[in-house]
Amino acid sequence: MQRFFDRRTLLLFLILIYLGPIRSIMNGGAAGLGDWIVNTLITIPGIIVGLSFHEYAHAMVAYKCGDVTPKVMGRCTVEPQAHVDLFGILSLLFIGFGWGKPVVVNPANFRNRRRDSILVGVAGVTMNLIVALVFGLILKIVVMAVPQVVMTDFGFTVFRMLYNVITINISLMLFNLLPVPPLDGFNVVTEVFRLENTQFHHFVYRNSMVILLVLIILDVPHMLLTRPLYAIVNFITTTIFHIF
Repeated sequence: MQRFFDRRTLLLFLILIYLGPIRSIMNGGAAGLGDWIVNTLITIPGIIVGLSFHEYAHAMVAYKCGDVTPKVMGRCTVEPQAHVDLFGILSLLFIGFGWGKPVVVNPANFRNRRRDSILVGVAGVTMNLIVALVFGLILKIVVMAVPQVVMTDFGFTVFRMLYNVITINISLMLFNLLPVPPLDGFNVVTEVFRLENTQFHHFVYRNSMVILLVLIILDVPHMLLTRPLYAIVNFITTTIFHIF
């Protein structure tokens, strides 16, 4: 079983490598790879912020609902090392969609098991939306304070880093809403439709890595989420904060 798991994670890693730097080289040669490296570097702050706050929200809501498990495991913090999942962060770096280390909870400790399970499930994506709005406000303040910020290389880099924090958080929000374990969307669907002890639930959980691999190979996250991703980001930056 462990050997099979290793093969699957290796396959996932190879797929991510292909979808990231290798495809950049194929499409643009050395220049394409250089652009990918630069874009990746300025994306890292957004990934760290997005993952840390996403998982912190899960942990804190679970703790407030009566489960001390996340607190005992050191997850009630925004420190990145508590929340970063290796392949989740590689996925975010290489294809723009990813996940953090799942927060372990014990629903038996919740005051209201079904209600609190749903609250914990939506806490991460809600936090990502809040963080995106906060950084939209920060970006607006920066643009108002320094109108020529994008006229210099350094200023434009700062602008892109802040913009990427917004994009990555909306990306995390949308990706985690997909109804595939261990993503939040599946946990919420499980509670809403009471699927926990069904054969469907057990089958999907047993094959969650395979399902995730197939979705990534078929580029389903990009096909489903790219348009709503940029629609929401544009709504935040242009409609709400009037950043052009």
